Amino acid sequence: MNKDQVKGRLEEAKGKVKEVAGKVVGNKRLEAEGDVEQVAGKVQKNYGDMKEQAKKTRQKGKAVLASGRPIFSAATVTPSQPGVDASDH
Repeated sequence: MNKDQVKGRLEEAKGKVKEVAGKVVGNKRLEAEGDVEQVAGKVQKNYGDMKEQAKKTRQKGKAVLASGRPIFSAATVTPSQPGVDASDH
């Protein structure tokens, strides 16, 4: 888990607390601030999630390259022209 994921989740929680507090005391501004913080937290959390996924994908790619295994094989290549049969090649 990276810092953007953590900060985003904290911001979401803080926003939820403000939203609920605003509803309880009847303060529309506090409620709106809570909504905004929740959205900002979700954005930051999602950004962190994407960074984490990119890191994992990069690590998998490095592992494949380091293994020496072929990345593509003839079985995975499909013809690029319509009407061309891959078995003809």
